[in-house]
Amino acid sequence: MDSPTQRFPPQAGLPSLTGIDQSVRVASFLTAVYGWMCVGLLVTAATAWYVASSPAILRVIVENRAILLGLMIAQLGLVFVLSARVQTMPPATATLLFVSYAALTGVTLSFILLSYTGESISSTFVITSGAFGGMALYGTVTRRSLEGFGQFLFMGLIGVLLASIVGMFWHSDGLQFIVSVIGVIVFAGLAAYDAQRLKTMALSAPEGPVSTYAVVGALKLYLDFINLFLFILRFTGNRRR
Repeated sequence: MDSPTQRFPPQAGLPSLTGIDQSVRVASFLTAVYGWMCVGLLVTAATAWYVASSPAILRVIVENRAILLGLMIAQLGLVFVLSARVQTMPPATATLLFVSYAALTGVTLSFILLSYTGESISSTFVITSGAFGGMALYGTVTRRSLEGFGQFLFMGLIGVLLASIVGMFWHSDGLQFIVSVIGVIVFAGLAAYDAQRLKTMALSAPEGPVSTYAVVGALKLYLDFINLFLFILRFTGNRRR
């Protein structure tokens, strides 16, 4: 679980834009961001389905824990590199890393396809899409600054991470329920918060259909969506018998 909180200051030398120019630029940037986010989700879904339908690949991963650990470390590394080098990384490199991250996530999520019924996964995806879409829309259109909620959400994210680690060693249904509730609240809030910050990022991003800023913005929303989906699945998912 992750949601980078790095700020993206305007680049020096940006021309002064009128209100109409700013609106057009923001709309173009958001279209690119949500487009790349959808690409990431499609890559994840396709990879998860392919791995889940391949007993040979699943056997290799299950029998070699080092591979699963390596996948997790690679995911964290890709998120860090994309977020830290947003101002210097070429768009093509950012795109390749984002697609690679989405594919790696699909590999780790493939086991969920085996743990839950297809119907519950589909219904949870629809619920998550509605909740995420509503919060992202609110963050985009509201004139109220959500900056003050950023620190609160970040502390909630840290709390969820720590509680999840504790839950790995201390199995408690009550703890898992609390973590799941907080997780849904945190990532729903981050969807609105990150969506609002994208409007500011749009004015700092280079113009064009593909930019590193757009890919990093897509990564932020992608992470919010995936984690929101996983926490909602804890409530709505029906495990296979």
